[in-house]
Amino acid sequence: MSAASVSNGFLRRFWAMTIKEFIQMTRDRITLATMVMIPVMQLFLFGFAINTTPHNLPTAVLMRENTDLGRSILGALKNTDFFDIRQVLTRAEDMDRVLESGSALFVVEIPEGFERAVRRGENPALLVAADATDPVAASSALGALSGVIASALERDRHVTIAEASKPPFTIVQHRRYNPAGSSTLNIVPGLLGTILTMTLLIFTALSVTRELERGTMENLLSMPIKPVEIMLGKIAPYVIIGLAQAIIIIAAGYFVFRVPILGSPLALAAVTALFVVSNLSIGYTFSTVATNQLQAVQMAMMYFLPNILLSGFMFPFAGMPNWGQWIGEALPLTHYIRVVRAIMLKGASIEVLAYDTLALVVLTTIAMTIAVKRFRRTLD
Repeated sequence: MSAASVSNGFLRRFWAMTIKEFIQMTRDRITLATMVMIPVMQLFLFGFAINTTPHNLPTAVLMRENTDLGRSILGALKNTDFFDIRQVLTRAEDMDRVLESGSALFVVEIPEGFERAVRRGENPALLVAADATDPVAASSALGALSGVIASALERDRHVTIAEASKPPFTIVQHRRYNPAGSSTLNIVPGLLGTILTMTLLIFTALSVTRELERGTMENLLSMPIKPVEIMLGKIAPYVIIGLAQAIIIIAAGYFVFRVPILGSPLALAAVTALFVVSNLSIGYTFSTVATNQLQAVQMAMMYFLPNILLSGFMFPFAGMPNWGQWIGEALPLTHYIRVVRAIMLKGASIEVLAYDTLALVVLTTIAMTIAVKRFRRTLD
């Protein structure tokens, strides 16, 4: 046999195997879509949605006096792209409320008699309270705050910095909930949600497809048990596993990394159980769509990618564009991270966190409804 014929035979077999693999790849549409969509999703999310220097951060102003200088400072804050003035407060107790609930990341307090003290050269204090549970967002904005307010004084026709022999005011920064700016206090509560999301999604996504591949689902259906009872029975062990994971992570954060638990442990447990059920329901939905275990894992990973990037875990949520924040608001992890950080670091109650708690309930209900309908359709 000549070398040419051997080479031609090798090329024919190689080409036939390549064509066969392409045909098989196009038939597995979920795998093909995953191969294409993951790099595209990463490109767009990192290119357009992720911003390590966040802007338009939600800010409130506590104005104890309504003066020309106070209005100049308020106008300067509105004109900068670092701060988004959403509330003008008149009571001191509202300052604690907006920071605790997360509706504002900064509160600038203009004290009573501030303009008179500036004109007299008394160097009054301007208080800036910041929610430092996200130290990256807080640091960049606080760094720009002094220049913003100085510009307001320079533009004011009654008060100019050049006229004063010393700084006309002092900015007192109060970094609440994380005075040292420790990234550990920010990361550990976020890890609780991301680890639960990753593990529970994969475990439950494999559950139904494993039964179908092994042929044991028919045995379950032949028993006197309803499809919904099968689904709930299969979810229950994972709820226990998820809560056990949460206890381990919280205990490690408390004893090893010194992350405090200032709020109610019962509230934390209730929200965690709700979050676990939502992830299990989403994982079961993936398992009813996938035809094999590989597809189930691929779908879970595609869902996990926007969760870790758009939930506020790795990058400041307030720094994302509006469309990125809309996607993030539709993810249970976004609301869970906010609630967990607020309970552990701020000591906030469920009542104060009503918006994120209610959003988590709604998303969990939707996920469970879809899972039940998809599960029934798959078995029928």
